[in-house]
Amino acid sequence: MRYSTRSRLRQLDEDTKRRLRLRAAANGRSMEFEAREILRSTLDAPQRADLTWIEMLQQAAVQVGGVDLETAPDTPATAADFRNETDPAQTR
Repeated sequence: MRYSTRSRLRQLDEDTKRRLRLRAAANGRSMEFEAREILRSTLDAPQRADLTWIEMLQQAAVQVGGVDLETAPDTPATAADFRNETDPAQTR
C-alpha cells in the first residue's frame, strides 16, 4: 500500500517566504520542492546528542587538533593534623 501525503506550509512569515523563494530560485527549483529538500537534508543529517560541558570541551580540542597539557607530578598528599594545639587533652 502506498501512502500519499500532501504538504502545505501555512502561516509562514513574509521574510521566511521571501527567503525560501530566493533560495528556490537560486537552485532552479519550485518553492515546494525547495522546502522538501530542506526538510529532507535536515532530517538526514546526523543528530547531535546533548553533551556535557566536559564532552563539549573535548570535542573542541579534537576539532583544533588536540591540546597538550603538562601533567603535574604524582606526589602523595600530606596527612592533615586536626589536633587543637591549645587543648591539652589533644596534645601528646
